[in-house]
Amino acid sequence: MEYVNLGRTGLKVSRIGLGCMTFGSPDWAPWVLDKAASRPIIAKAVELGINLFDTADMYSRGASEEVLAEVLLPMLPRHNIVLATKLYNPMSDDPNDRGLSRKHVMDSVEGSLRRLKTDHIDLLQLHRFDYETPLEETLDALNDVVRAGKVRYLGASSMFAWQFMKAIGLQRANGWAEFVSMQPHYNLIYREEEREMLPLCRAEGVGVLPWSPLARGVLAGARKSVRAGSDGVANQLYDASRTQDDQIAKAVSELAGARGVSMAQIAYAWVASRPGITAPLVGISRVELFDDAIAALEITLSDEEVAKLEAAYRPKPVAGHA
Repeated sequence: MEYVNLGRTGLKVSRIGLGCMTFGSPDWAPWVLDKAASRPIIAKAVELGINLFDTADMYSRGASEEVLAEVLLPMLPRHNIVLATKLYNPMSDDPNDRGLSRKHVMDSVEGSLRRLKTDHIDLLQLHRFDYETPLEETLDALNDVVRAGKVRYLGASSMFAWQFMKAIGLQRANGWAEFVSMQPHYNLIYREEEREMLPLCRAEGVGVLPWSPLARGVLAGARKSVRAGSDGVANQLYDASRTQDDQIAKAVSELAGARGVSMAQIAYAWVASRPGITAPLVGISRVELFDDAIAALEITLSDEEVAKLEAAYRPKPVAGHA
């Protein structure tokens, strides 16, 4: 496994990270794996040298974090693991148990630390932008949890580039801990982040950890999987009726056939090779799916192949920020 710096920080992360939304409780979603089913996948990630594990408090309402603590932590010394989690989404029906208020930031960090059975979070990320809380309130609270030693680094996920840059500007002006990473929605079917967010991250030295590099399985030819049939977000983001999406998937399939590899390898390779990308986050539901993610790191796409993969893309409405 190759390790690279997360943005301009000295933190080394594996060239791919394991997205942990798949682990937790099937009661939350039918495609989620319980602790026993998660164990061989997490063990394989450790065997492969993956050190970046990305979860969120809202995944299975905390059960994903609990599974990571119970399965992953006994496998590796804590200092060998980069634990990333996120906050923002509702954790209960309580009106204060959500968002990015100072109260919820503090409560969420304590909750994640308890569930993860650790004294610090390596990378705490804002899951989404909070339009109901002053940005200064959120950033001041985030700085406090960093200075208290409960969080090592700060990151964010899908939002507009102006929102992200405004936040960084406020952090710099006030001497607060700065965001070092961005987790955007980015794949061959959805490339809107290329307009502003990705150039911003390159200019500011911010690490990029794309989510959904396979477009929830569409770019791996898995529109009819269990998850595809029950994942409302996937069905919203990747509408089967979009001709353009099918044309892009077809281009991936044709190139995969010509190279004698899987569609997933081509889709992963494209994301991983884009300028400024640190580590795609891969969601794994079966151990054998790691093969595609690892093999993709060895694939070098020619300019002509990249052009073919990108040819059918047309501008789309912003998706994935809600």
